[in-house]
Amino acid sequence: MARALSFADHGRDLDKNRYVYAVVSRRARGLSIGINMNPDKVCNFDCPYCQVDRTTPGGPSAVDVPGLRDELSDLLSRVVAGTLWTHPLFSTTPPELRRVVDIAFAGDGEPTTPPSFPEAAAAVREIRDAHGLGVPLRLLTNATMLDRPRVRAALASFDELWCKLDAGTEEYYRIVDGTRFPFAKILANLLAVAQERPIVIQSMFLSQGGVGPTDEEIQAYVGRLRDILEGGGRIDLVQVYTVARRPSDPRVGSLSDERLEEIAARVRALGLRSEIYGAA
Repeated sequence: MARALSFADHGRDLDKNRYVYAVVSRRARGLSIGINMNPDKVCNFDCPYCQVDRTTPGGPSAVDVPGLRDELSDLLSRVVAGTLWTHPLFSTTPPELRRVVDIAFAGDGEPTTPPSFPEAAAAVREIRDAHGLGVPLRLLTNATMLDRPRVRAALASFDELWCKLDAGTEEYYRIVDGTRFPFAKILANLLAVAQERPIVIQSMFLSQGGVGPTDEEIQAYVGRLRDILEGGGRIDLVQVYTVARRPSDPRVGSLSDERLEEIAARVRALGLRSEIYGAA
């Protein structure tokens, strides 16, 4: 059965491409052109809600930037020529979402980890501009590498930084993000970058075995946002969302829109904008 683009399908396959793909994004509200810097499927987080199938092997870890450039140039040429929507995959895009809304570094792992990240970021921006495509270049990051000089310098290539914050406490962070990376380092990186430029906070809330985060955990999470603001950081938007695609851990489920609204209301009480994105 042929694939049909939807919020529930974020497959990376597009023709024979290795790095460039496209998905219908519920948060970007349209067709997002993705840059996968981790086709080897290596990530420094192991989130139980991740949809990447890590039981099957990935490809080589080295990123072929010239190859990435060729893939992106080909796709953007179709966008500019108006032929994108005749492609068998893109022709399935719902009419109301049939617009390219961004180019996003996301994919199968943390996009800032490959050594070639700065080169790739500069190349993608150059190609976007050469095609006259007026959409933002976004980085979706777990913030683990934002203190690295090569990564920090490369942030100038991006119009928007969407940074993950899924927890308020160290204990819950370990559960929902599956990493030994210090939570304090994540928080310090978020603050440092937000002091330099506005960021978007992207927060996944889920249930495990039918149980979601406690009120105390949500209160702690809101406290971490408050810490950024009180430290002189700027937050443009807080995205409160839940599981919409099949996760790697079958115990993981989604939260109701009502619960997401409760969380967003606490965020808005800080004076921040917040939007929810439910499972449907």
